[in-house]
Amino acid sequence: MGIVKYNKSRVPGFTNVLEDFFGRDVSDFLGTSADVVPAVNVKEEDKGFQVDVAAPGMEKGDFKVNIDNDTLTISAEKEVNEEETNEKYSRKEFSYSSFSRSFVLPKTADKNKIEAKYENGILALFIPKIAEKDIKNIKSIEIK
Repeated sequence: MGIVKYNKSRVPGFTNVLEDFFGRDVSDFLGTSADVVPAVNVKEEDKGFQVDVAAPGMEKGDFKVNIDNDTLTISAEKEVNEEETNEKYSRKEFSYSSFSRSFVLPKTADKNKIEAKYENGILALFIPKIAEKDIKNIKSIEIK
């Protein structure tokens, strides 16, 4: 079983129409900038699946990677507080960002051996494959 490909360009959003007409600033004004959800690359290889999430400026501790049944969820939260004090004024700025991306894993994914590392702004996950012959779809039920 392979990866199901999704082409987001087939489903243009309302903000994309506004961006085409008014420019990119309208998304920033509406708070719907595409930068909120990081880009994800998924590549199927012979030995498994490589998932790369572009999330610069984050730290390893900002991420959570969970599996619920066959759904892999990658999420992150980051809060930044900056305070600058001057003799004439005081300024405090803060920002909060979060995202969550979910992917349905194929039956050939070995959920128990997923590896993840964060390096140079990229969260990289490797999901090894189980040979299709080793997948056990039939479960025997003991009769008492």
